[in-house]
Amino acid sequence: MNTQQAYLDFVERLTHLVKKNPHLIKTTLSNIFTMRLIGNKTHGDLAEIGIPEFINQFMYDFKSVHVGKDLYRAKEHEEDIKITNEIKKIDFSVSLKAYGDGPLQLSTDKNSKMFPALKKFGKKIANSKDIASLFDSASFAEFSNINVLPLIYRETERQCNILVFDFARAKSAVKRIELEEAGSGRKHPVYRFFDKGGRYICEVRYGDAMANALQRGLWTHTKHGLFYFKSISGGWIDYSDNLILVKLFSHALLSTQTGHESALKLLVEDIEKQKRTSSLK
Repeated sequence: MNTQQAYLDFVERLTHLVKKNPHLIKTTLSNIFTMRLIGNKTHGDLAEIGIPEFINQFMYDFKSVHVGKDLYRAKEHEEDIKITNEIKKIDFSVSLKAYGDGPLQLSTDKNSKMFPALKKFGKKIANSKDIASLFDSASFAEFSNINVLPLIYRETERQCNILVFDFARAKSAVKRIELEEAGSGRKHPVYRFFDKGGRYICEVRYGDAMANALQRGLWTHTKHGLFYFKSISGGWIDYSDNLILVKLFSHALLSTQTGHESALKLLVEDIEKQKRTSSLK
């Protein structure tokens, strides 16, 4: 089993767990997205420690650790957490994304290889051999090896979802790639990928050194490209803000480690109770 197969196995196992115990993921995601009350980006940072703990507590065959921001900046790839399949004895990395329902960055394409590779084929690529050649090139080597776990939310509707982009299905479905020049609110051009029915799949944004991380890389759209996503959570989950959690955080910041230890004991007891009343096998 290679790392990509290990990731796909993990996704399948997580889907099975959530299907049998939807209350576990609903509680976790509700708490994570409640963090938007503290700051617009706080939920993403806390998801990076919350999801690994979810894995450690509820997925007995897996262990996970948060890579950490300092280590992340020095990493070759874009992982946020490392997961170990303890049965198969294999490690793999996952990039967590906490985005609103809409544009979703799958890869920053740090070395800016994708856009220049597309430019070599011109403004429109519709020949199957050219498309195959593109995907076989070193510039697109990472296309099928990006392990992304997107936590998606609809803030107005108070709904959330775990939507995983199906890279293999998307890759096999591409029949046309077209350049769309800058304009209509876009500062830079993009190459958009479509299937035989004209459905949007994904896009590669301008990749020059002048472009920042949000102006380049591989992107898709959770609304327009929904056909190429799998929902781990079984669809949209209604969630509510946990105001008690916000109050807990505010008090924790004023408390000593002694107080934290006492509170942690109660939280561990609550998690153990959830385990006893859930089907985790």
